[in-house]
Amino acid sequence: MIKPAHFALLIVLIIISLITLAGYFWQQNRFPKELTHLPAFSLLDIEGNTRNRSEWEGKVLVINFWATWCPPCLKEIPIFIKLQEQYAARDLQFLGVAINDYRQTVQIFVQEQGINYPILGGENAIYLAQSLGNNNAGLPFTVIIDRQNRIVSRHLGEMNEQEVNDAILLLL
Repeated sequence: MIKPAHFALLIVLIIISLITLAGYFWQQNRFPKELTHLPAFSLLDIEGNTRNRSEWEGKVLVINFWATWCPPCLKEIPIFIKLQEQYAARDLQFLGVAINDYRQTVQIFVQEQGINYPILGGENAIYLAQSLGNNNAGLPFTVIIDRQNRIVSRHLGEMNEQEVNDAILLLL
């Protein structure tokens, strides 16, 4: 026969185990699984027009999350301008997504730098970055999508020209 003290201890251990198990399953389902395809989205461009993901259907996309106050982001932009010009005819499309910047600041920056690809932003921009795997909201963050809308690469931090070329040339 089990002593009452041992029985009580057994009940407490079972309850703790159940709570721990429930917490584990809750944590597993709390965060979405890593996406394999680019979800549908719409963001505002720097003129305030709504732009949809469907506009670039069938193209290789390089989506770069950046900010005007981020030095590594600013180092990448000339590379992206060059590659957009070089590979546009092969259906490569860069998209810049400005994070936490005022639209007017971004407009001035885009004009000064001669950025030749769409710049998007708005309050949902950070949520798009997070849904694509940037849970810590670090910048720059670049996602490369193939023609079938599959996410083939995610890169947190600055990319050099060779890294970008290596990632996109296999897709063009």
